[in-house]
Order: sequence, then structure tokens, then C-alpha cells
Amino acid sequence: MRTSQNQLKGVGVALVTPFTEDYQLDLASFEKLLAHTTNIGVDYWVIQGTTGESPTTTKHEKKTLLEFAKQNNPKNLPIVYGIGGNNTENLLQTIQETDFSGITAILSASPYYNKPSQAGIVAHYEKLAEASPVPIILYNVPGRTSSNLTAETTLKLAQHPNIIGIKEASGNLMQCMEIARQKPKDFLLISGDDMLTVPMISFGAVGVISVMANALKAFNDMTHYALTGDFTKATEKMFEILPLNDLMYVEGNPVGIKQLLNEMGICGSQVRLPLVKASQELAEKIRKAMQKL
Repeated sequence: MRTSQNQLKGVGVALVTPFTEDYQLDLASFEKLLAHTTNIGVDYWVIQGTTGESPTTTKHEKKTLLEFAKQNNPKNLPIVYGIGGNNTENLLQTIQETDFSGITAILSASPYYNKPSQAGIVAHYEKLAEASPVPIILYNVPGRTSSNLTAETTLKLAQHPNIIGIKEASGNLMQCMEIARQKPKDFLLISGDDMLTVPMISFGAVGVISVMANALKAFNDMTHYALTGDFTKATEKMFEILPLNDLMYVEGNPVGIKQLLNEMGICGSQVRLPLVKASQELAEKIRKAMQKL
């Protein structure tokens, strides 16, 4: 049986992973971030997605972050956990070793670098879905993986009872519309691009897994306005946020959002190599855009 649609409707925040000056986990700042995102109205947390710098956190760190979030969740928000990669057997081992208590679903990025065929992508996800004790949300992000889950592939995977949705970050609205048109009623179409959230909700998306939701209540308000059918207010909010949003990705994600959170006093701007923290020029642009907002 699929997870209730309402449980993962609205704003999921792709939480950043705060680091200290010497690049260790900064749990004090993570606690601040959990409290902040709860207070500004996110609907669920995504832990160790790409925005959480999952490629450069260790198994032990991933477990630490997950357990810490479970223990600092006074509103009992649903938790989606990132388990994705390009080695299917390794992921099956990770699933076997993970304590899924308190986890609502897995977010799993499509295999990157290998550039599998569509048949390979289907086979990969079916293996994960059969092994996982919790439902799986597909994650299509061709800009990172160099391969695209076509609408046809997504719709085929949507028939699997343990695959409940897709975070769609292809930027291809026609593809997203095709999924919305043909998907099973209880299959979740979730925006993976913050600034396409409002248009995607207009044709059937149930929300977003967001970068900006780490910081901005205005973003959460925008999404909730759209979900209640108030597209006038949602669009106003979208245009307010747009100049700042554009700066988030200039030097890579989560470089921009961590700089914004640093400006807000929530966590430091440190990112792990091969990412480097925001340049002085970008930091100044973010500061000015934040002041205008």
C-alpha cells in the first residue's frame, strides 16, 4: 500500500549539512536549522539528499545526522532519507544496514556517470523497491546524472507498489505534464526545481523538495498558496524570491544556500571539497538580495 499522499504533500526541505571551520559535522548548527525549518512551516525533512552534500559525508556521519534529526523533531515531521547512487549492489547493502524506524520514504537519485539505458534505470529502481522496507521516491536530475528518466520510464516505475513518487528536476515542463496526465492517482509528482514549483502545482504536482526552504518562509508560503489554489499570491511570492534564488546556484549547490544561512546566523558557509564556499563577490550579491527581500 502506498504512503498517504498527504504525508508528503507540501514543502519538503532538502536539508544542508552544517560543518565547523575544520569541516566536521556541526550538530549545534544542525539543531538550529531543524528548529528554523520547523518554525517557518516546512512539511517534511529530506536528510542526506544532494543538498546535504551526501557524496562527501561518511556512513557514520549519515547515520549521526539521521538519528539527530529523529531526536530533534518535536512536531514529528515525516523524514525522507537519501539513498541514491550508481552502484546498485552497494545501495542494496546500505538499505540492509539502515534502521528505518522513523523514516517515511527513501529519496533515490537516478544512477549517475554510468549513463544507463532506460531499461537499466528501471531494473535498478525495481531492485531497490523490492529490497526497501519503506517506499521509494524517484529523483530525476539530468543536470547532475547525465541521464534522464523519460516520462515513459517514470510511468512504468509508477506501477510498482513500493515506488510512490518522483522528484522531477529535469526542468522539462512538457515531460512533467506527460507524467501528470498519465500517472496513477496516488503517485506523487514533486517539483525538484524551486522556481518551477508554482507552475507544476498548477497541473498536478503535490509540492516540492526544496533548497530555498532551508532559509525562507516566503518560499513555503508561496508553495502553500499554490496548493490552496491562490496562484495570484503564489506568483507574487515567486517573483519576490526569484532574484535571490538565481544566486543560489552560481557557484554550485549548496554553496549559495549555505552562504544565505550564514547571513541569517543559522550555520556556517563551509562546504567540503571539491566544492568551495561562496566567493566574496557572490556573498555580497546574496547579502544585497536578502536585504531587498
